[in-house]
Amino acid sequence: MRELAYGLELSQQRFIWVVRQPIENDAFAAFFDTAKGGNASTLVDYLLGGFVNRTKEVGICVPMWDPQAEILKHPTTGGFVTHCGWNYVLESIFSGVPMVALPLYAEQKMNATLLSEELGVALRMKADGGIIFREQIAKLIRRVMVDEDDISMRVKVKEYKLSGEKALSVSGSSHESFCQMTKDYEAKSRVA
Repeated sequence: MRELAYGLELSQQRFIWVVRQPIENDAFAAFFDTAKGGNASTLVDYLLGGFVNRTKEVGICVPMWDPQAEILKHPTTGGFVTHCGWNYVLESIFSGVPMVALPLYAEQKMNATLLSEELGVALRMKADGGIIFREQIAKLIRRVMVDEDDISMRVKVKEYKLSGEKALSVSGSSHESFCQMTKDYEAKSRVA
């Protein structure tokens, strides 16, 4: 968590960080138990000395949940550091926001591979001996946010956003499939 804090600071990019103090000596445990994940006063104590004060002009640390979908849809949001849970991925793509992939468990690693290697809408952090270092974090955040060499990633995620909107529209493929499934279910219900 401290490496992520340093990486955010080194990136010199604006941020909103929903951060919870790790619990039970497990850096990833706070993702699964928000009630025990710390509070604002312990959070400031937990983070490296002075981080919150040093970054107050460019960042905000939030100790509990935020209105993530609204933040992702905001036009000034340029990137999203995510653990690659599928709901987070969908929210990011449907908002047209490229990602920095930091998978923690299970299918998140597969999702990160799909996003970075197949779809090209994310950059994946690589752990070195189980640790992701601040320099890599800062570099990938800058690449997603401002690097002109990675503009194709931002273009691709916008294309996927438009494709998703089209599929979900009234005449779109997802809408039509759902309507057909509903009709099939209703027909089977009448027969039974």
